[in-house]
This record gives sequence, C-alpha cells and structure tokens, in this order.
Amino acid sequence: MSGLISRLRQLRHSDQAIAASVRATLLESLYASPQSLVIGALTSSGITGIVAIVSSNRWLIACAVAIALVAGIRVIDVIRRRRQPRRAKPSKNSWAGRQEFLYRSGALGYSALLGTFGLLTLIHSDDGVLQLLAVTTTIGYAAGIAGRNAGRPWIALSQLCFASLPLTVGLMISLQPLKMALAAVIVLFVVAMMDITLQTYGVILKATLVSREKAALAEHHAAIARRDDLTGVANRTAFREWFEARLQALGDGDGRLAIYWIDLDRFKEINDSFGHLAGNALLAGVAQRLDAAFGATGIVARLGGDEFAVIRDVDQQIDAVATGEQIIGLVEQPVHHDGRALCVGASLGIAIAPTDGIDADTLLKNADLALYRAKDSGRGQMRFYEPLMDEKIERTRDLGAEMQGALERGEFHLMFQPIFDLTGERILSCETLLRWTNRRFGVISPAEFIPIAEDNSLIVVIGGWVIREACRIASGWPADVTIAVNLSPIQLRSANLPTVIMSALATSGLAADRLELEVTESVLLEDIDASLAALDAINRLDVRTTLDDFGTGYSSLSYLTKFPFQTLKIDRSFIADLEQSPASVAIVQTVIELAAKLGMQTVAEGVETHAQLDQLRRTRCDAVQGFLLAHPMPANMIASMLAGAGFKAQGQS
Repeated sequence: MSGLISRLRQLRHSDQAIAASVRATLLESLYASPQSLVIGALTSSGITGIVAIVSSNRWLIACAVAIALVAGIRVIDVIRRRRQPRRAKPSKNSWAGRQEFLYRSGALGYSALLGTFGLLTLIHSDDGVLQLLAVTTTIGYAAGIAGRNAGRPWIALSQLCFASLPLTVGLMISLQPLKMALAAVIVLFVVAMMDITLQTYGVILKATLVSREKAALAEHHAAIARRDDLTGVANRTAFREWFEARLQALGDGDGRLAIYWIDLDRFKEINDSFGHLAGNALLAGVAQRLDAAFGATGIVARLGGDEFAVIRDVDQQIDAVATGEQIIGLVEQPVHHDGRALCVGASLGIAIAPTDGIDADTLLKNADLALYRAKDSGRGQMRFYEPLMDEKIERTRDLGAEMQGALERGEFHLMFQPIFDLTGERILSCETLLRWTNRRFGVISPAEFIPIAEDNSLIVVIGGWVIREACRIASGWPADVTIAVNLSPIQLRSANLPTVIMSALATSGLAADRLELEVTESVLLEDIDASLAALDAINRLDVRTTLDDFGTGYSSLSYLTKFPFQTLKIDRSFIADLEQSPASVAIVQTVIELAAKLGMQTVAEGVETHAQLDQLRRTRCDAVQGFLLAHPMPANMIASMLAGAGFKAQGQS
C-alpha cells in the first residue's frame, strides 16, 4: 500500500511536468475506442433502468434517469469528437485543456452516479437479484476503466473510486457477514486496479515520449520510403503497414475489408513492343486512375512489376463485385503515350476480411491464390478466394516446380494414337500425345500439366523436344505414314518455331511433308495476324497444318480461306451424336463436302462405336481416329502394327 501511495505522489508531479503536446496525445487515447464507451453507456443505462423500474423506488428511478442523461451526453461527445477532422498539431492549452475537462466531467459524473445507484439499491431494495445487477454492473464498469482510460490516470483512478467505494459503504452498513466480506474484496479490487492503471500509464507514457522523440526524423524517412518512385502510389511497405492497421481497427467492429490483387494482362507485350518508357507510362497512368477512384476511401499500392493492390471497406459481396468491375473498367481505359493508345486488361484476385482471414499474411496469400485462379480462367477475369483453392493451387505450384527439371530427368515420354483410313485397316498417320510421370506425383494428366507448362513458359522448350522426338520416331515408319504434333498457342507464335522444325527434320531425316502440326480454333482468335504469319512460315517449309477440334463453337468459314490448312479435324462432340442427331449428321456431311471442295482432307476424331464408323463411311470422310480403332500406345507398339499383316508397309502395293 505504501508503494502505491508513493507512486500516486510521483504521478502528480510527472503528470504536471509532461508537455502539453504529450498530454494531448494521451488524451487521444481516451477516444481510441468509442464503440466500447457507447456500448458501456447503453448497457449500464439499460440495466440501471430495469432495476429502477422493477424496484419502483423513486430514488432509484431518479438516479437511473440521471445516469441515462449523462450517458447520452457522453455518447454525443464521443460521436462529435470522432466526426471532427483529426488535428495535426492540437493546441497546447485551449483545445486539449477544454476537451479533457469535458471528458473528465462526464466520466466522473457517470462513475459517481453508478456508484450512488449501487449504494441506493443496496439500501432501498431487499431483492437479491436487483442488488446483484446493480453491483455487477458497477464493478464491471470500474474494471474496464483501468485499462481504457489509463492514458489519463487521474481520470481513471477517480472513476474507479467514485464507482466502487459507494458500493463498499452500502455493503458494510448492511452488517451482513457475506456482504461485508464482499466489501473487503471490492476494496482489494480497487487497490489492484489502481496498480494496473499506474503500470499501464507508465508504459503508455514511456512509449509516447519515445515515439515523439523519433517522430520528426521518422516522418521524413517515412514519406520517402512509403511511396513508389514510378507511380507515386503507396509501395509494398506502406501498403503492409496500412493494411495491418486497418485490420486491427476492423477487429473492434463488424465491418468487412476487401483486398483486390491486380495483375495487368498483356503488359509484357506492350513493354517488349514499345519499350520501357511506354511501359512506365502505362503503369503510372493506371496507378493514378486507381488512386483517384479509391485512394480517398482506401489505399492503392504498387506491389512490384505490373501488380497493384486496392483495399477498401465493403458491406456485402455484391459491393465487392461492383468495385472489382470498376477496377477492370478503369484499367482497360487506354493510356496515351507518344502518340499511341496503350491498352491492357486486368485480372483480379479478391479476398475479404474477416471471412477469408483476419491477419495480413493469410489475406494476402488468399488474394494471391484467387488471382492465380483468375489468370488461369483467362484475361479480364476476377475471382473470389475459395477455401478449396489452397489445395488445388498448391498442387499446381508444386507441379510447376517439379516441371523445371522434368525434361532433363527423362520424365516425359510420347504415346501415339493411329489415324486410319475408312476401312480401319490402314494407318495413315499417328497423333503424338505427351505424357508425364513425375518422381513425386506419379502420372499427371495432360489436361493438368499442359496449362502449367504454358503459364511457366516451359511449353516452348518441352514442345520443341516433342517435335524432335516425334520426328525421330516417325523416321523409322513407312514413308506413307505421317506424324501429327499438337502446337500450343505460345509455341505457334514463338519466333524460333521454324528453326526448331527445320532442325528436327534435318536431324531425323524425316521428309517435311510427313510432319503435320495441329492447332485448335481458339488459338486463331487470340491474334489472327500473328497466327496467320506463323502458319504461312510453317507451310513454306512444306510441313502440313491441321485445324483441330473444328466446330467447337469458334468456327468461322473465314478460317478456311484465310489460314493455309491441309486437314480439318471434326470435333468429337459431333461424332458422338451421329447415332442420335440428324443435325450432327448434316453438319459432318457439310464440313466434309466443304473441305473436299477446298482441297482439304478430313479426319473424324473420337470414333467409339461401329455405328459411328458406318455413318462416317457413308459421308466419305477421309480418315478416322478413336478408341474403337486403337487406343494411344507407345512407339514400339506402333512399329509392330505397321510391320504386321493387314497393313500396307513401305514398298508394298
């Protein structure tokens, strides 16, 4: 107790000695959590009102009304204070002194009324429940004071005494042993809470003084360190600090915070085509546009390269969707530079706090996972984080890492599916199918690993190996059997594709007209001019080209006149319906007749029944492929089939 008294004396001197600016900073801590003050005022007023009404005692009713009035005044004060713009440098005398006086008057008056109400309840009511409500409400309020108002310890200590000591008097005068014991406990409680208040104040004061000593220097460095040099928006450091602070504030309320992770689509193409100055102008233009739209209500940051982030409050998911659409629209607007209109799109990954996480690391990770899924879905897409993304995308990333050395480890191999003439007895060609058996994950489906190879820019290297290996194997087949290899969009537009093809043909000795390269219709949509130039270059090498999956929904007769294809592959979806759909029969017949008039051959893929094969024979399709005739098989089985009876081998007529 003597130690506590000594610290109270020291407190009086130290509190008088602190600078007015420090006092104003400590005063701000009283308003740090307005929600708790409002909730406390409402609950305390409500309980005292209930006790007063139930007891029907006029003294209690009068005291409860007074408590409600003071509570209302305090709530109005805190709301008014919150709506006022934050002062950069509070007045050392007038503002801080007046504000502290107002706060102290309300706080002490409210505490005294609560303590008086508890005393009156103990005196004027014999109902144990009402006494319990009054006492617990007052003690609960007092307990919260020690920490909440520790920044101004004299206020906190006075509130603690005004609220608790009247209860002690009321309990003592009852002369009941249990109530007197409770009074003694409350006295000890007051002493303990006073000690906690003083310790907390010491920590707060020390931190405040240290902070203010470093503030000037830190402010200078912070201004430089928190802005992206190129775009002027927040950089990763400022973004992280703001994000964590906002998340901490979010923990005190019921709001929701949305983070949008933005990746610019086709930025690399613009940077490579028009130079870094154009790329920098594009980044700056996009950043300024986003900052103008969202900087005032949230934060816009450049996280590096062509990646940006926007964070803002949202009420519902529909609001987050609307903001995402607005972001995509803003990014898609052209940026003018050096007489050019530079245009990009945006892919968005969205995570929402607290639903998708309550800490920055988790939310950033989840937004990144959602962005990964958005980019995987195509350009200009946005995706919200879903818990199942973790497992799927983690596997995708693991497979991407494993793929880095898969070719050198010999994990890739080729399978071949024969393409037959209409009799089903003679192999005309074989389609090359890439397979991957990984050391960790075992057999991986091409539908899974091909997109990963494209995203990781490994498809060009792997695709080059496929072309070389396919040519090497096919060079041992009869001269009238061709080999077909699928090209990805990235391969087709690769500048060194003609060199890869010529090298593979020269090394293997395979005739150029025995190599067929297949592309899908979707490839042609992405960049018609580049695709046309690439196909022309391939045909100039005497290598044949095939339009794969013809009829999948992107079909246009203009493809057949613009692009130099020698073969059309009719999509399996039409072949599957040949037995039930007259429309499919008519479409297949029309495609075959059109191809014949244009000098193209046709291949029907996905043949699985004899009825389908019979119908294709009636339509006079040139070739067929499917499980009915042969499954994909390794090269040695193809060689055995080509050498076996019933197949035309080289030199036979």
